[in-house]
Amino acid sequence: MLGGIDVAKAELVVATRPGGERWTVSNDERGVRTLVERLRRDGVELIVLEATGGYELLCVAALAAVSLPVVVVNPRQVRDLAKATGQLAKTDRLDADILALFADRVRPEVRALPDAEAQELEALLALLALLALLARRRQLLEMLQAERNRLGQVFGRGKAPVKKSLKAHIAFLERELRMADTDLRDQVRQSPAWRERDDLLRSVPGGGPVLSLTLLAHLPELGRLSRRAIAKLVGVAPLSRDSGTLRGRRFVQGGRVSVRGVLYMGALVATKRNAVIRAFYQRLLAAGKPKKLALVACMRKRLTILNTMMRTGQRWCAEHVDRAPIHA
Repeated sequence: MLGGIDVAKAELVVATRPGGERWTVSNDERGVRTLVERLRRDGVELIVLEATGGYELLCVAALAAVSLPVVVVNPRQVRDLAKATGQLAKTDRLDADILALFADRVRPEVRALPDAEAQELEALLALLALLALLARRRQLLEMLQAERNRLGQVFGRGKAPVKKSLKAHIAFLERELRMADTDLRDQVRQSPAWRERDDLLRSVPGGGPVLSLTLLAHLPELGRLSRRAIAKLVGVAPLSRDSGTLRGRRFVQGGRVSVRGVLYMGALVATKRNAVIRAFYQRLLAAGKPKKLALVACMRKRLTILNTMMRTGQRWCAEHVDRAPIHA
């Protein structure tokens, strides 16, 4: 049996193939427990969900903890399949049906859990806590930047009370951000496995806690895939656009946006503070490559190095440069 689960804030709608059965449970611990028990009893072969900004995490953690074959897919891929089959309407039940069809037709690969420790539900719930803390930190940064922008746009008479209010709110957000950073650090240090990986990732010059924590939470496959596979998974692998004799420009697309965004900011820092990446970046610029293209190549290069380090368990050294050519 194959299953698709449409995830909403309050409920989970399940559709199965080939029977075409549908049923609904609440998206909370009690509902997810019922879901897990029923899927285990029915002997499901593959379960597909969409990434929904975090509402799917409890369900995925519970399914993975009992070794049920669950895959979280990109919503765009599912909508493309729906359009290809002429299904333009969109409801929770129809979405669950399309997800079950996606499981049947596409059969996405089920990726193994990071390690034996992650087989325990408690460890997976700790990972959810880390993801929640990272999301909260990102929200605080966005609010902080918005308030700082507003502070610079206050003019005219009567501006003093507004500026006072903005400054007070900025100070509050800065305190909350420091607390979030402390909570993130404590969350990682509580786990020996996470602490070891965090130390390994932070040994790279030009790296920082945000990059390390984001990779730990959002890229558990790091060190377990080939350099080409990990680049494609993140979305920094060049994709072809060729047709007949036409050779189109290569481009990057898709992947894990949260990881790619942090890698981009990390690449900016690395071009100044990491001798290996800086030399690689300067070499690309000297060859006439545009700056943004060179930065994407640096993102891919750095990801490849981190992937090798995580696979071998060795800390940073200049010899960790991937010898294989990287096409910019």
